[in-house]
Amino acid sequence: MGKTISIFFLVLLPLLFGIGCSSGEVMIQPHLTGKEKPFMRVKGEACGVLGLLFMETSFIPMALNSRVERAYINALTQAPGAAGLVNIVIEEDWYWIVIGTMRCTSISGEAVR
Repeated sequence: MGKTISIFFLVLLPLLFGIGCSSGEVMIQPHLTGKEKPFMRVKGEACGVLGLLFMETSFIPMALNSRVERAYINALTQAPGAAGLVNIVIEEDWYWIVIGTMRCTSISGEAVR
């Protein structure tokens, strides 16, 4: 029994945590032709939490992996009719909160049509 538990903790548990905390690539902007014209400067922000009290043990992502996509959508919705963004700047800030760290991503750029 003791050997089985040791194998679980040494092999399977880290593997399960590694698989659970990964995300795939996300295409957030369609391919632009280069003929679009900038018409408005926009900025969007989205946040997520990496939780469980201490930085060393923070491993529970809450709305963390979709931050960039949500920030891009928030920026794009400020410019109705926009096809995408150019001259994009991505910034990330983080803050301590009671249950872990709040991580916020902001995307700013020029909306184009």
